[in-house]
Amino acid sequence: MAKRVALGLALCLVIALTAQAAISAIDSKKKAELYKQVELFSDSLAIVETEYVDEPEPRNLIYGALKGMISSLDPHSQFLDPDSYNELKIDTEGKFGGIGIEITIKDGILTVVTPIDDTPAWKAGLKSGDGIVKINDELTRDMTLTEAVKRLRGKPGEVVNITVLRDSEKKLLEFKIVRAIIKIKDIKEARILQDRIGYIRLVEFRENTPQDMDIAMGKLKKEGMNALILDLRNNPGGLLDIAVRVAEKFIEKGNLIISTKGRKPSSDMKFISRCKEPILDLPMAVLINEGSASGSEIVAAALKDYKRAIVLGTKSFGKGSVQTLIPLSDGSALRLTTARYFTPSGKEIHNKGVEPDIVVENPKPETEGAGGEAAKDNKAAEALEKPEKPLQKEKFDYKSDNQIMRAIDILKAVRHYKKDSQEAAS
Repeated sequence: MAKRVALGLALCLVIALTAQAAISAIDSKKKAELYKQVELFSDSLAIVETEYVDEPEPRNLIYGALKGMISSLDPHSQFLDPDSYNELKIDTEGKFGGIGIEITIKDGILTVVTPIDDTPAWKAGLKSGDGIVKINDELTRDMTLTEAVKRLRGKPGEVVNITVLRDSEKKLLEFKIVRAIIKIKDIKEARILQDRIGYIRLVEFRENTPQDMDIAMGKLKKEGMNALILDLRNNPGGLLDIAVRVAEKFIEKGNLIISTKGRKPSSDMKFISRCKEPILDLPMAVLINEGSASGSEIVAAALKDYKRAIVLGTKSFGKGSVQTLIPLSDGSALRLTTARYFTPSGKEIHNKGVEPDIVVENPKPETEGAGGEAAKDNKAAEALEKPEKPLQKEKFDYKSDNQIMRAIDILKAVRHYKKDSQEAAS
């Protein structure tokens, strides 16, 4: 017991010394308050070490304290133990066993940012904004993002049961989803729709996205494209620098794309367009919705602020904070929010989203709603009992998409006005 007490006191001393080093950079009034709170923590730790009914592991105590401290800051900041940190580092290729959703914590609830197209979650009917209440009958309250991701991922072919609360229907919905290998293609569609109007659907910002965009744009130009719809609906984001490189393809060189601001000067950054030959004369429309987040909000906001494109759809998700990974000495790490995104006009994105220039709701198909969801759930259940059949690719029926059709009409009007202006000038 004496040995355990000594260990506990030693831990308190280490924590106090570490805190002292951090406190040295704070003003005197805050120093006094922080010293007082550190003393409270070290006293509590010593009491737990000596008085708790079972002998606790010192590492578990410290990890638990760190998890609580960091999670109290905001939903996106986390303490990652060595295993969680390694898992995060491994997940870089966009290929894994899971159900295919981007998640966050919003207002204290584990929330679907967007289901990724053509994944099990998307096919089952999960939607942006769904609050995940249970994963395999385990309540998600107080569950961190890392813990939730661990429970959602697994071996392909295994079933995961998810209970969600959908505000629009004011009820709980049950989903049985079969995990699969998730392979994410950044560009899902690139084609001419009608009247020489091109369409590119960009579903995520990955390493090869700029090159894929160049290929898609080149293909559409050869086919006679003279206007473009860039579809960013249900795009959860991805890599910040890649989103900037996509936006700068359509914005004059030297202009601000996005800025970040934090408490420290080192967190303040400006991302400037460096594209040597941007496309400036192509009429554009950008589609967004509540599933558009992070990188897609950066692109939409920049094109909107410079009036380079007309943004249509519904307000985006509002994920506009920057997380920095800070490795610690024992292989663990802090994932800490260090800054927030601001648009070229100075508007904050986080928790506010990007407002479209023209609000265009996308009506639900008649098969959706309570009956449609029940049908989807029944199909999912039936799929568990029947041999898996090769999936047939759904036909891209853009004429039934209200938002795309509105974008086409607007681009036709823009081209007509532009043509009349040029003829008048000549």
